[in-house]
Amino acid sequence: MNDFYGFSTGILENDHIRLEYLTTGGPRIVRFSAKGGSNLLAELPDFFVDTPRGPFRFLGGHRLWRSPELMPDTYLPDNEGLVVEKLGDGVRLIQSAETDIAKIVDIHLSTGRAAATLTHKLFNTSARSVYLSPWAITMFRLGGTVILPQPVGNADIQGFLNNRILALWPYTRINDPRLVLRDDFILIRATPSLPPVKIGCYTPSGWLAYWLDGRIFRKVFEVHPGEAYPDGGCNAESFCSDRFVELESLGPLTMLEPGSSTSLSETWELFDTADVSFIPDEIREVL
Repeated sequence: MNDFYGFSTGILENDHIRLEYLTTGGPRIVRFSAKGGSNLLAELPDFFVDTPRGPFRFLGGHRLWRSPELMPDTYLPDNEGLVVEKLGDGVRLIQSAETDIAKIVDIHLSTGRAAATLTHKLFNTSARSVYLSPWAITMFRLGGTVILPQPVGNADIQGFLNNRILALWPYTRINDPRLVLRDDFILIRATPSLPPVKIGCYTPSGWLAYWLDGRIFRKVFEVHPGEAYPDGGCNAESFCSDRFVELESLGPLTMLEPGSSTSLSETWELFDTADVSFIPDEIREVL
């Protein structure tokens, strides 16, 4: 049996990538790598936060949360109660242990390339309406650089209206040396430092990426122009602490009625740095 610090795991792999997920808790993806390579995701078996319903264990890797971030609703422990269903080319991870919002993540590996598709679903099992957004969070090892594409050009014909949304959290220092603010991209050097830094934006490009060990991990996600997003209108966020860095995508806010669901899909892609066309040469040289 495969194992992640005492948690049993299952494996999906093709000729290019290998993905490992928990089989009893989560939904959680705990390892992701190029075939034969090292794990790109953070491994944090000792990292937890206390909640009124017991400790929430982050563990590392990839998880599905709900936004806006609230205690204890966002942090309900998920160490047990997972159901795994086999799919034709992947798995379905079902967590219904929460009292109000059930979580489902479908994982499918692509054939012939280093890519996987994840469909995240939040299902309202309660008797009340809940205002929320699906929030897909991937925790990586430090040592790389986050890449957040920014909209360029006018938002209206005359150029009177703002074309960018930038959200900063209270602990974020605007002069943090890890931040590189450019007109076309925002970069975050993922090096250990205190206090942490978090930045959010709205990107119509529908992707964000992380460069590490000569490879670029990119998550591509759905964009819904004109709809309300959390945190002042952000569909992409990144958080960097002294132990890990996160790539976060968010779906639109919705009033989720009892018995209804909302979803957010991502495609994970892994590239050699030299093989990308979505990043200009200047950025590749910086990396």
